[in-house]
Amino acid sequence: MPSQTVVVGSKVGLHARPASLLVKASSGSGLSVTVGKPGEKAVNAASLLSVLALGIQNGDTVQITVSDGASADALLAQLIEIVATDQDE
Repeated sequence: MPSQTVVVGSKVGLHARPASLLVKASSGSGLSVTVGKPGEKAVNAASLLSVLALGIQNGDTVQITVSDGASADALLAQLIEIVATDQDE
């Protein structure tokens, strides 16, 4: 399963718009995706409430893991781009 850590770039962290973009990409992929702070319990990235409940702020590091599949690496790259970019500009 491909996995990578990334620093959150959005000023509001994974809240509102950035979280909804992450959830939309995750849920539409057909693959299982989890997100969480390294060393802590990860949550289903397709669940907006679960992602918001993490309380992830700007500058926090998160780990994104994607289940194995034909497009897993491409999906991981897309999710990293979403999280690393300031989506509130």
